[in-house]
Formats: sequence, C-alpha cells, structure tokens
Amino acid sequence: MDYGISGTTRLGGLLGSPVSHSLSPAMHNISFQALGIDFVYLAFNVTEDKLRETVHVLRDLNAYGFNVTMPCKKAVMECLDGISKEAEMIGAVNTVVNRDGKLIGYNTDGIGYVESARENGVRIEGSEITLLGAGGAAAAAAVQMALEGAAKIHIANRRSRSWRAAQMLVDTISRETSCEADLTDLEDLSALAEKIAHSSLLTNATSVGMIPDTDATPLPDTSVFHKGLTVSDVIYEPARTRLMREAEECGCRTHNGMYMLLHQGAAAFRLWTGRKMPVELIREKVF
Repeated sequence: MDYGISGTTRLGGLLGSPVSHSLSPAMHNISFQALGIDFVYLAFNVTEDKLRETVHVLRDLNAYGFNVTMPCKKAVMECLDGISKEAEMIGAVNTVVNRDGKLIGYNTDGIGYVESARENGVRIEGSEITLLGAGGAAAAAAVQMALEGAAKIHIANRRSRSWRAAQMLVDTISRETSCEADLTDLEDLSALAEKIAHSSLLTNATSVGMIPDTDATPLPDTSVFHKGLTVSDVIYEPARTRLMREAEECGCRTHNGMYMLLHQGAAAFRLWTGRKMPVELIREKVF
C-alpha cells in the first residue's frame, strides 16, 4: 500500500507502554490519507525513564505532536512548555501539540467521553450527574463535564488510597468551575442512592465489570435505577456490563465506552491539523 510518505512528511505518534495493541495508528493514518495531510503516526513503546529523552528527540525532529498513554500521562507534564486548563485540572496530559517549537499539553480523554455521551442523546449542560470512581478516566470525564456546564457532579469513591485524590478532584472542580461537586463513599449505599435519585446520568468510571470479572457490578442494589436515568459505563469489553444490563431491565437507557477512544482521537486530530477527523470513515474502518 502507498502511504504517501515523502521527504516532507512530519512525524507524530503515541508514547507509553505497552502500545502494540493501540488502535490510534490506524485511526490517524487513515484520516491523514483521506484528507491528504502529509503526516504519519507511529506507536513508540516508551517507559517513564525514557520519556524525557524521547520528548526532546521528537521536539528536535519537529514532530507535529504526539499522544501519551500510561504510564506517562503525568510524567510528561514536566517535559512541556505549557499545559491547557483541563489538563492542569485533571493532572494528566494525553495529547501534545508542537506550536513553533513549543510543546503544549492537552487532555482530550474527557472530550471523548462527553462526545460519546452526547452521541447517545445525553445532555450535559445543566445536568446533575453521579460518577463512580475518581481515577484517570473519571477525573477526565468529571472535569470536562464541569467545564461544559454540568450543574452538579456527585463523585463516589472507595475510602482507599485514592480518597485524597478524589477529594482534590472535587475541590478543583468546585474552585475552577461553576459546577457544584461533592464526594461520597462508594460503600455508603444509602447516601449514594440519594445522589442517584436526583441525577439524570450515572457513569461508571471504575474497572468493576470489565473482562474477565463480568459478573461484578459497582452497584449491587438495582433499586437505585429510575426511568429518567441514563447509565453509562466507560468499559466496552464486554459491550454490555452487568451494570448496563440491570439498568436496562429497570427501564434506563444505557451506553458503553466504545467510542470514547474515537472522539478523544478526533479532538487530538483537530488540535494537530485544524481539521475534523473523518469520524464516520474511522468508525467503519477501525471500529
């Protein structure tokens, strides 16, 4: 196949470890070819100890930018010249843009979630939302929903080592946006049920229910589901988690995290190129 690589082709890619399973190279290279953009995207297996050196090399090679995945999303922030508001609030970067030699970090993970939710008919603006978990995916989703006008976000997390990080996330959202945020113990089912009763969207951003533990659910009490509630799961393997199945049985609409990757990639593509990714083409060819 002719990929159109020439003496003027600019390099970009994905940094992290492991990356061999990533769909991002297919997404971006198909998009570059479709739109006639002289860029190429590769996956580089980079661990934290090699990150700074790799970023310096990409800057010297005039790369247009790159994505960052685990375990480098936090560490890369120290290698950059600037960071966007949402990335600073989330405390992680997944997309870097080279602007005339200056490397600027962004986080499009939350955009990916919000666009996927909207695609399924969910309204974020003015909504009251309950979010299970406070890890990387949860933080990105919460911050983006707050920035896009959610009225209230109830974050539920276990009282574990991540409790302090969850409290910091709540404090950041309350301080930096007009959204009201609060924190509930995920195991305090009566308090959690009250939050869900007033919410129009419930999002599971924990790993509970993911393959191979498909019989697990973060919410064993199905009485919390009500017909005005949309239940979203960032998990997409399996496509329908136990949480989603039980919510559907109670009359809730549901959707999974299948297209979060697509929409976060589309947001990164636009930052690099100033153009819209051909999303329907990528949905057909890659997903």
